Amino acid sequence: MISTQDISITFGGRKLFEDVNIKFTPGNCYGLIGANGAGKSTFIKVLSGEIEPQAGQVFITPGERLSILKQDHYAYDEHEVLSTVMMGNQRLYQIMQEKDAIYAKEDFSDKDGVKASELEAEFAEMNGWEAESEAGILLAGLGIGTDYHHKKMKDLTGPEKVKVLLAQALFDSPDILLLDEPTNHLDIKAIQWLENFILDFKNTVIVVSHDRHFLNKVCTHIADIDFGKITTYAGNYDFWRKSSELAQRLKSDQNKKAEEKAKELKAFIQRFSANASKSKQATSRQKQLEKLELNDMPVSTRKYPYVEFKQNREAGKEVLRVENISKTIEGEKVLDNISFTLNKGDKVALIGPNDHALSTLLEILSGELEPDSGKVEWGVTITKSYFPSDNSKYFDVRPLSLVDWLRQYSPDQDESFVRGFLGKMLFSGEEALKKTNVLSGGERVRCMLSKMMLSGANMLLLDGPTSHLDLESITSVNEGLIRFKGTTIFTSHDHEFIQTVANRIIEINSGLVNDKYTTYDEYMGFH
Repeated sequence: MISTQDISITFGGRKLFEDVNIKFTPGNCYGLIGANGAGKSTFIKVLSGEIEPQAGQVFITPGERLSILKQDHYAYDEHEVLSTVMMGNQRLYQIMQEKDAIYAKEDFSDKDGVKASELEAEFAEMNGWEAESEAGILLAGLGIGTDYHHKKMKDLTGPEKVKVLLAQALFDSPDILLLDEPTNHLDIKAIQWLENFILDFKNTVIVVSHDRHFLNKVCTHIADIDFGKITTYAGNYDFWRKSSELAQRLKSDQNKKAEEKAKELKAFIQRFSANASKSKQATSRQKQLEKLELNDMPVSTRKYPYVEFKQNREAGKEVLRVENISKTIEGEKVLDNISFTLNKGDKVALIGPNDHALSTLLEILSGELEPDSGKVEWGVTITKSYFPSDNSKYFDVRPLSLVDWLRQYSPDQDESFVRGFLGKMLFSGEEALKKTNVLSGGERVRCMLSKMMLSGANMLLLDGPTSHLDLESITSVNEGLIRFKGTTIFTSHDHEFIQTVANRIIEINSGLVNDKYTTYDEYMGFH
């Protein structure tokens, strides 16, 4: 078990946490959530001992081993892949090194023999003879084959390094597992494997993630950072969010009778308890859900931006025809003879192993890039709005206030109208006068979404619209696109986003692999 007592942390003159007392118990997976800047990664570092709190203590049950997903992708560059994974258990790896050093001695003494015997006994006790096999199994599950085992880490790509460092964190079943954004850079199969690993994991897991599908699949509890405190709730992310909204609504309506509140709450909890019963870890969660009362329900200070795409003109029948387009960039054939037709109301998720190919296709469709061959024909009624993966050219030309920046794209030049729009995207008051050159990645994304909303386009092209956003903003964009009546083509790595928005999947790997009207789960064979 890992727990904190009266933890307080001030960062950059701002109090992140004050007097945090929390217990994380074995057999549970805790999703650590909070708005951007709330201190999720900082708290993970406090738990791991990387950061010392200004006040309070972290307690770990004596003899228990803690493991954390390392974020430094260059720390192990000179080590082989298999060795890097086994370094996940430092003591075991140290024994292996000491043994090898003793056996390599030319003048092997009696004292060396005694030491080697002691090390062998400890090694056997720690299941050392299974270590290489276990490391290999973890790597295989994440898509790293045996041909990589003796490669140096510096020879791996970024996503391959992430997988090895994740295998390192999972190695030898740590008692406490800390994972900060573990699904970043993972492909769909690796994420699915990790979900199953955590579902079968018997010890304590604490995870930070912006992937709602992942949080819903693996979490038995949500640990919410809000009001400078951290509060745990039974259930997954969807349960936390919906119960939070319900509690906010019920508590704000003072005229409701307590019995009516209790009745609505009880019905809500029973619905979610039934859903929870499908999970391998559900038994304790279900019991806790059944015991919940209104006072236990979360009320959050967080705000959701209001995302609403409205088309000024409904599209005609002809939307888009793509015929045999190809594109070579820096000697690599990124797109090879791609053809498809878009129909009115299509919401297409572009998927595939090469993000560069998907981005290139969207650039060509938006008119930002010309194909080497082939043609793109848009219907005469179509008005397009494009969200690029790299938006720097929209912000880096000259610094403007957000009001002046958005006014460039607004049909109504009145400042109160523009400010009203910015307010919907959580830029109110002085925030609306911030300069564009000091915006964070998430703030830039919200600005680009505002620009798209003002366009009134009936065709949206979106390249990774949820990147850099917090969970609240991702949810708002997700729901805005579900409501959108026009046609959409988009890329995303967010499972929930693709599943709930797309009605058609187009898979591309330079050439067109597949094109199907279906949901994402059905396409990928998820159940």
